[in-house]
Amino acid sequence: MNFPLELLSFLRKAQRVAALTGAGVSQESGLSTFRDAQVGLWAQYRPEDLATPEAFARDPKLVWDWYALRREKARAAQPNPGHFALAEMEKRVPDFTLISQNVDGLHRRAGSVNVLELHGNLQRVKCSACGEQAAGWDESGPDVPSCPRCGGLFRPDVVWFGESLPRKELEAAIQAARTCDAFFSIGTSGLVQPAASLAYAAREQGALVVEINAEPTPLTETVDFFLPGKSGEILPALVKALW
Repeated sequence: MNFPLELLSFLRKAQRVAALTGAGVSQESGLSTFRDAQVGLWAQYRPEDLATPEAFARDPKLVWDWYALRREKARAAQPNPGHFALAEMEKRVPDFTLISQNVDGLHRRAGSVNVLELHGNLQRVKCSACGEQAAGWDESGPDVPSCPRCGGLFRPDVVWFGESLPRKELEAAIQAARTCDAFFSIGTSGLVQPAASLAYAAREQGALVVEINAEPTPLTETVDFFLPGKSGEILPALVKALW
């Protein structure tokens, strides 16, 4: 795979790199995107109708069971070459920040360390009442597990519709975008805010912006380099070409 020499030359010198990843990266590990058609029992529900605080208040068991299924699928999935390439890039770049919209935890399993999970993580749960993260929980019972501290019901530690992103992670992501030399937008539609604004923030501060995606997005016309295709193929080739 051939890359522009200008791109390779710039990235070899870059001291601060930020990368934003979306559902397209996880899709290559066999995980369906959030809005993919539901199957079986879940075909009667729209994902958007299950991922809200109101849905959990109305029927916590229904929501818990749906997320338990998603958590199980995420555990069964394996990081793909794109995940591993980003972990390798982190080792090579002095200051590397990985910002992800994905909740499957595959980046950390691939070896990435400095990961900002904007939408949370399926593999964590927290109390819906006091917010305390659970050290562990029993999934074998018929009911939604509850918090030993206050008795509130556990819920997945992910951001639902109508909820704000975790402030600490969002502020760190904005800072990384505004101070990086190069910014990657990988496998994301460029539509979900506020993550979609990060590439523009990087661009405004003079960063080189690279997009890797199967199809063009609203961001494509503004980037310095658009690399069409699968991140699981492009990223490993790029890392190999760089180092």
